[in-house]
Amino acid sequence: IILGILVATLVNHALAGAVGAWVVRMLGAELLKWVLGLSFVAMAVWMLIPDRLDEDDARTPARYGVFGTTVIAFFLAEMGDKTQGATVALAAKYAAFYAVVAGTTLGMLLANAPAVLLGEKIAKAMPVRLVHAVAAVVFAVLGVLVLFGDAEKYLAAP
Repeated sequence: IILGILVATLVNHALAGAVGAWVVRMLGAELLKWVLGLSFVAMAVWMLIPDRLDEDDARTPARYGVFGTTVIAFFLAEMGDKTQGATVALAAKYAAFYAVVAGTTLGMLLANAPAVLLGEKIAKAMPVRLVHAVAAVVFAVLGVLVLFGDAEKYLAAP
């Protein structure tokens, strides 16, 4: 399951990183500042909206086995999700495709591997609302910094 999550996340975040890199080439620094700033603020709001998993999304034919089912289900579940949006924004901001894809993929594994390994015990103990609230604050602060800061300072590669 964890290997399936890794493969699905790598492909998903590589696509998102490519979109972010494309956005950097297509927009000037001032327009990019506004797109990124507003994207981070939108991500902050989106973090406060609970995720829902439809039963139809969870059903994948058993013929693919655990690995194949995990890759397909996780890839589809992450399409257009918050982490994919964050990956696009980070790739656009830092123009470091490989580092962004590696970092966001590692983050997904750090978040999901314990859930796979410890399952229900973590789900009952983790304050999901608090985690989402903290993430929303981080995205909001990033958005404000980008919107009201010096575009060159925040959009330049590190």
